Amino acid sequence: METIQIREAKASFSALVASAEKGRPTLISRHGQPCAMIVPVADGARLYPLEMPNLVNYLLSIPQALETERDTTPLRSADFA
Repeated sequence: METIQIREAKASFSALVASAEKGRPTLISRHGQPCAMIVPVADGARLYPLEMPNLVNYLLSIPQALETERDTTPLRSADFA
């Protein structure tokens, strides 16, 4: 894996993206300390999925109607005094 300073990364950003497209990650450092990494999309998607599952989409994908019973017991009264 190649490591470059942030100053060089700014100057050659297009080349870094092209490198990531070819499957080569690049580590970016600031003052000698690693601070970021440019990786191919497939590698990044393993950590951060592009399609985040959510409850609404899951419930909408159920093929049959969802039958639920409603609790009809009266609510207790609240005393705000």
